[in-house]
Amino acid sequence: MSRDPMPSLTRRRLLSAAVAAAATTTLPLRAAASLPTTWIPPDWLLDDLPRQMRALGVPGIGIAVVEDGALAWSRSVGIADATRGTPVDDASLWEAASLSKPVFAYAVLQLVDRGELALDAPLVRYARPAYLGKSPWLARITVRDVLRHTTGLPNWRKEPAREPLEPAVAPGTRIDYSGEAFTWLQLAVEAVTGESLDQSLHRLLFDPAGMRDSSYGWDAALAARSVFGHGGPDDVQPGLPPQGLRDAWEAAEPVALRWGKALSDWRYADAERALPLVQAGARAGVAHWPGDILANAAASLRCTVRDYARHMALVVHPPRAPWALREATRNAMLSAQIALPGRYTGKTLGWNLEATRIGPVLYHSGSNAGVFKTFALGDAARGRALVVMTNAASGNLLYRRVVRAATGLDLLAFDL
Repeated sequence: MSRDPMPSLTRRRLLSAAVAAAATTTLPLRAAASLPTTWIPPDWLLDDLPRQMRALGVPGIGIAVVEDGALAWSRSVGIADATRGTPVDDASLWEAASLSKPVFAYAVLQLVDRGELALDAPLVRYARPAYLGKSPWLARITVRDVLRHTTGLPNWRKEPAREPLEPAVAPGTRIDYSGEAFTWLQLAVEAVTGESLDQSLHRLLFDPAGMRDSSYGWDAALAARSVFGHGGPDDVQPGLPPQGLRDAWEAAEPVALRWGKALSDWRYADAERALPLVQAGARAGVAHWPGDILANAAASLRCTVRDYARHMALVVHPPRAPWALREATRNAMLSAQIALPGRYTGKTLGWNLEATRIGPVLYHSGSNAGVFKTFALGDAARGRALVVMTNAASGNLLYRRVVRAATGLDLLAFDL
């Protein structure tokens, strides 16, 4: 548990000041007082958190807050592995799940700034994996389409070992959330950098941003710090449910050790070559295609909750550093990239965008194996952000309560 840099008394004084200021305006006092002056969760929520965790069946949670563009507060509560009673702490590694996508998107935009990728270039210019189908629409899918989810590709194929990847509609015409598209873009990044995903992310982002506890890969040290996922409160099955990525990594790790090449350093060709070896030693259903045992831009980031907050700080309050995104590129990352009338949310380059009573906010959720549920929210106008990571099937119910209590916002995204 980390030290709270904004003690309870200070928060109460800030709230009192907000109420007093509201009394001098024409705004209704009730409406003004409901807008928190900080996104650090209120004391009543933190005091009640263990009860809510028990009721919702969430063993562990990590929360971190960015204020004024810097990590301001974090807290880790509960258990990493309920079968052993292992506690979570600030060093615990969480599966970020689909929160992996905005981090990868940031690195892609760094490559755009460097001229190594072009936002509106066809993706086939950089990589055309053999599993692509024959649709003429494939040649029209761009880097921008991937980042704003307008490729027309499915989220994940049901049978990737036998099913070619095909778009359902012409790119740029509708939103189709797609992890497959991010994997294809990952192969394009491999092609232009000559590196694995994890090598590129460390060079471009993790190392310069001080994200020392972040990786898209896997090894024994990462495994020892990683939390386990748990079923829902009514789950009667003994032990832990399937762990998804952890199960696949553990099946592939013996091959990596035999080769002397860490999983974090594997590229797609390595995963292709390793697949039959992994399948020979793994239980059925763990590894169907090379993507199952390859670091995954769409889903395999694991990090501390504080590290993810450090990334959020880059998003909501950019540093003056040569490696950071150029202003125009960052503005594009924060702006809606496709106009589809009637939608409650927009798509930026890597983020969702929702209009709220405080203005537009960025957000993204994540779910891995149905047992890791995560959420990140950013307010770029005020330089603040909130990250919540959980290790249970019902973690989304808990993170919604945290977001509502900390921010005063009730997002449409929670109900639609």
